[in-house]
Amino acid sequence: MQTAVVRGAEMSRYGSAALRVLAVAAVYYGAARIGLLQQLVREQVTPLWPPTGVALAALLLMGLRVWPGIALGAFLANVFLGPSAVAVLVITVGNTLAPVCAFLMLRRAGFRAELDRLRDVLALIFLGALAGMLISSTIGSGVLVLSGAEDAGDFWSTWSVWWTGDAMGILVVTPFLLVLRRARWPVRARPARWLEAGALAFGTVFVTLLATRAADSSLLFLVSPLLIWAAFRFQLAGAAPCALVVSTLAIVAATAEKGPFEGEDLFSSMVTLQAFNGTTALTALLLAVVITERNKTHDEIKRVCMRFAEMVAQMEPRPDPFEFPPEEPPP
Repeated sequence: MQTAVVRGAEMSRYGSAALRVLAVAAVYYGAARIGLLQQLVREQVTPLWPPTGVALAALLLMGLRVWPGIALGAFLANVFLGPSAVAVLVITVGNTLAPVCAFLMLRRAGFRAELDRLRDVLALIFLGALAGMLISSTIGSGVLVLSGAEDAGDFWSTWSVWWTGDAMGILVVTPFLLVLRRARWPVRARPARWLEAGALAFGTVFVTLLATRAADSSLLFLVSPLLIWAAFRFQLAGAAPCALVVSTLAIVAATAEKGPFEGEDLFSSMVTLQAFNGTTALTALLLAVVITERNKTHDEIKRVCMRFAEMVAQMEPRPDPFEFPPEEPPP
């Protein structure tokens, strides 16, 4: 009887693990289909590749055991894009190794998924996005050249789009998913708070659409005050969604060659787009975490002061109830 119970528990555990792997594969594939709507190179390389953000977030939240789901999702996303079966397998390996290596580097650096410390955001930027995504971009671009799908002279342009696209997936999508996982419905929030959040969301969409449809590229940075507003008032819970919205709308304008991206070649368009997206993501993340650390420090100082005040109050001498007051001298 006891053996049957143990076997049942093991089967349930294995079944739960398999469901997690399949769920990661499904979300990865869905994110890939969304990302491919905005491709710039050979219907395969995009300026923002959401699956890398999904993969790293899944690893940070569920551990290394979900890597088969990443591999399965990457294979399904690439199997119909070619150029050959061998190329698909190699690209799948690169797309799997990149987030796994990024996760291992972050874990070794003591990364916390709460993103409430400046060191965690810096680790996500340098280890997760910039360093980790070198693997997928190098493997993928090399395979496209070796298989004849791309000319050797186009290697660096393809590599740069691939690398920045994967890196932007980490910087934009991963923080959003980590925040979404900890989000709670604020049932006790004041109406003014809801109005402020709605005004921020509307303003972010409106200003970004206006800036990305104007011919002057300097107008793109009109969104900066909105990102600062989101970071100051809502910290990462506001900054991460705003950065995602701004980057997505900018990519839509770039792929449609609208506004500041009209008439630009691929390299110039990518420089403008990724400079803007990178600035947006870094401003939102760094400012939000600095405000979070400031608030935590303020709360800690307040708690220490309250404890010190209580200790001082306990040390003050109290009158003895059995001690008679001194007699007053006669007049």
